[in-house]
Amino acid sequence: MDFAHFFMSWIDPRLLGLVGLGTFAGIYIGAIPGLSVTMAVSILISFTFGWEMYDALALMIGIYMGGVYGGSRTAILLNIPGAPSAIATALDGYPLAQKGLAGEAIGLSTTMSALGGLIGIAVLGLAAPAVSEFAIRFQPRDYLLLAVLGILLVGSLSGESLIKGIFAGALGLTIGCVGLDPLTAEERFTFGHVELWGGISFVAVMIGLFGVSEALMQLQHIDTPAVKQKISRVIPSWRAVVKFLPLSLQSSAIGVIIGALPGTGGDIAALMAYDHAKRVTRNPKVPFGKGAQEGLVAPETANNAAVGGAFIPMLTLGIPGDSVTAIIIGAMFIHGLNPGPMLMIERPEMFWFILGALVLAVGFMLLFGLTGIRLFVKVVELPRAMLFPLILLLSIIGAFAVNNSLTDVYWMLGFGVLGYFMKLYGYQLGPVILGVILSRLIDDNWRRAILSERESLGGLMHGIVTSPLSLTLFVAVLAIFFSATPLWPMLKRRLTRAPRTGN
Repeated sequence: MDFAHFFMSWIDPRLLGLVGLGTFAGIYIGAIPGLSVTMAVSILISFTFGWEMYDALALMIGIYMGGVYGGSRTAILLNIPGAPSAIATALDGYPLAQKGLAGEAIGLSTTMSALGGLIGIAVLGLAAPAVSEFAIRFQPRDYLLLAVLGILLVGSLSGESLIKGIFAGALGLTIGCVGLDPLTAEERFTFGHVELWGGISFVAVMIGLFGVSEALMQLQHIDTPAVKQKISRVIPSWRAVVKFLPLSLQSSAIGVIIGALPGTGGDIAALMAYDHAKRVTRNPKVPFGKGAQEGLVAPETANNAAVGGAFIPMLTLGIPGDSVTAIIIGAMFIHGLNPGPMLMIERPEMFWFILGALVLAVGFMLLFGLTGIRLFVKVVELPRAMLFPLILLLSIIGAFAVNNSLTDVYWMLGFGVLGYFMKLYGYQLGPVILGVILSRLIDDNWRRAILSERESLGGLMHGIVTSPLSLTLFVAVLAIFFSATPLWPMLKRRLTRAPRTGN
């Protein structure tokens, strides 16, 4: 019976240990800025050539699930996202830590990450063919509209000034375009410097803007005593879980759908879920960006749900959902498997094994995530004179580790100074990172979309209005753009204003 393979990693001590080891390693790899899950899994492949396929998959699945969650640790404690998928987590997680609620924030993020992960796996098990069929219908124009939809998140990430948010988003798009044009190999914004041909490392930008800028900002308060963290209650109450359940389900749905789209991933899913939370949460106890728990719940459920979503096109179509599943496809080829439509027919036991290992990894993530918090939060309670050099050291190591390049360290320090002045003058950093993330998606799919219509803008618009999927995304773009302008609040006031009564 193929379903029996679901419990294979649960009852085999060796596989059980490998999933647990992978999850533990993934959590701490993900927590270190610059050490990505993709890097860890890619290095691991060379060590698993001679392994059994089940052993290699068990370890890689554990690292993947643990690493996606692990980025939230440093995002909450130090405002340095350990992974791109934790960028949105830092927006409200770090303010919670500054209030002495780091233990509560980590406990809530761990629980909701596990919930999102389980929902993503459930969708993978129950609806993989249906979701993959929906994802395969996406044309380049649909990816373009999806990326534009993401860019419009500046409306919710830009704070009080939409103009400043638009400027920051445009800056991010410009940074993402630096380097050689992927289609023509023409130089863009390189100013004749060969060092810029490969572009600017996204990790260097992320660490500099979030980590170094925060350290520079806090230098003004070097003598302020550290905030004592309250860790009496780490596991959130059932009341809190039930309260956030509707938002968790909505965010998980976003995570699964975005994760199932090839070339996207948990970072875009988390930012879209954060924006969704801001739109649907009425009268939060704490404003978003100041420590709102909803701002922690939405991205953490979405980015872990995206893991199950990323496996959907990989197992059913042979198309990777993100960079990690692309590497796992390579590992499966090495071990004689052929991911794609025939895998579900020829080797259905592999599907059930992967499903069972993912569920087990979520269990280990919950176990390791809720233990060791007391030791972890001691980092935040260090004297500021010790904490800031530690942040800078981690930032330098993280930036250097990506390409073993000092140039990335210089970029990281430069963006740290830029981030400091942006904060000083009221510019939000979230839109910059969002622009960098989405620049490649917009660039590539604009080219593909316009070339597929023989460079006819009219043909592109005709394709959008005649396709139900494209038209839905286009209407969503217009609606979100309109809601981000001052016209929307004015219209709402007019619609909700009570009619005047005559004498």
